[in-house]
Amino acid sequence: MTIRDVAGRAGVSAGTVSRALNDGKGVSAAIRARVLWAATELGYDRASLRPSARSRISLTDIAARVGLSVGSVSRALRSAEGVSPETRDRVLHAAVELGYDLGNLHAVQIARLGVLIHRGENALANNLFYSAVLHGAETACRAHGLAMAYSTVGPGDDLGALVAQQQLDALLCVGYFEDELLDALRATGKPLVLVDHSAPGLPSVNSDNFGGAYAATAHLLGLGRTRVAFMGGQREHFSIRERRRGYLQALADAGMDQDPVLDATRQPPELESGAHTAMHALLALPQPPDAVFAFNDASAMGVLRACQAAGLKVPDDIAVVGYDDVFPTDHARPPLSSLRVDREALGACGVELLLDLQNRPAEQMVVPTHLIVRESSAGTDTARRAADPVLEPQVSQRRRRVKAD
Repeated sequence: MTIRDVAGRAGVSAGTVSRALNDGKGVSAAIRARVLWAATELGYDRASLRPSARSRISLTDIAARVGLSVGSVSRALRSAEGVSPETRDRVLHAAVELGYDLGNLHAVQIARLGVLIHRGENALANNLFYSAVLHGAETACRAHGLAMAYSTVGPGDDLGALVAQQQLDALLCVGYFEDELLDALRATGKPLVLVDHSAPGLPSVNSDNFGGAYAATAHLLGLGRTRVAFMGGQREHFSIRERRRGYLQALADAGMDQDPVLDATRQPPELESGAHTAMHALLALPQPPDAVFAFNDASAMGVLRACQAAGLKVPDDIAVVGYDDVFPTDHARPPLSSLRVDREALGACGVELLLDLQNRPAEQMVVPTHLIVRESSAGTDTARRAADPVLEPQVSQRRRRVKAD
C-alpha cells in the first residue's frame, strides 16, 4: 500500500496526502479528514506519523465537541447506515481537529460476544438447526478465548440496554430479524454479523441456499419427475426466497414450464403443520405433483405424512426431498433425502467473521451444501447403489439468474 493508493482513494495528489499525513500544513481540515479516512480504509500504515497525544483523545471528547452521543459518533466514524453525510463530515472534522487516531477504528477488541436469536425461534431444545449453530459459535469463542452470552430478542426490546447489561462487545445475530429489529441492532453501534439471514450493508454467513435448492430440484428432474412442486414458507425469510429461486432456476434450465400451482406455501406459512395442509391441497389438483422439494426437513416430514395418509407410496408415486438434514436417518419412513448443511460451521464462521470485520466489513460468506440421496427420492435400490451418501455436484454460480418475485 503506497501514498499513491491513498491519493487515488481520497481524490487528491500524492503531495497532498504526504502533507496531510505529516504536519498537515497547507491542507484544510476537510481534505485532511478525507485523506486520513482513505488511509484507514486501505490499511495504510501510519504508525510513525501518529503523535502520541492522539491516544488521549476518545470518542467522548468528539461527542462533546459535536453535541452527539458516543454511539452516534462511533457509527459516523465507521460509516454505518443511518448516518447522514453531513453528520459524518462534521464528526470527521471534529476528530481531525482534536487529533483523534482514526486507526483506532480498526482495533475493535472483542472479549464478550452476544449471540442473539429471534424470540420466535426460542425453543432451542426442539430446534435442531439453530442449536447446532449455537454450538459452533460456542466452540469458536472458546478457541479464541471469548466469553459468550445467549439471548432471545423481539420487536420492541431495548437492545441498547441489553448490550449494556451484558457488557457485549459484538453481536452474532442468528436467523430471521425484522427490519425494525435490524435497525435497533445497528443503533447499538456494536459490530454485528448475521447468520442464516441477509440484509443490505451487513456482513453475513449463509448456507448455499440457491445452489442446494438447484441441486435438489435437478436431482428430482433427473429421476424423470415432470411435476416438481416447491413447499415454501414465509417469503420474507432470505433463505426461503433463495431456495425458491434455486428451484425455479433448475426448472428453467431444464426447459420445464413452471406451473404456478406447484409453487406452494405452508398454510399457515409460519407453522410446520402448515406443510401437511398445503400438501393435501396439492394432492387434490387435477394434475398433482409427482415430486416435492420442501424448503426444510420439518416441512418435508409434513409432506411425507400427507402423502402416506392419502395412500401414496414414497417414492414410487411421489418423491420427496428436504433441506438441512437435521433428522437421524431412521426418523422418517422412508429415510428422507435432504441437503446437508454444516450448521456448526455457520456459527463458527460467524464468529471468525466478527473477529476479522476490519478486513471484511461487508463479507457475504457462503457455506457449501451437499445433497444426501436416500429412499424418499431414489428408492431402495437406487439409494443403495449410490455412494454413502451421494454428494451431488453443486451447480455453478453462472446459473443464478432467476430473481425472486
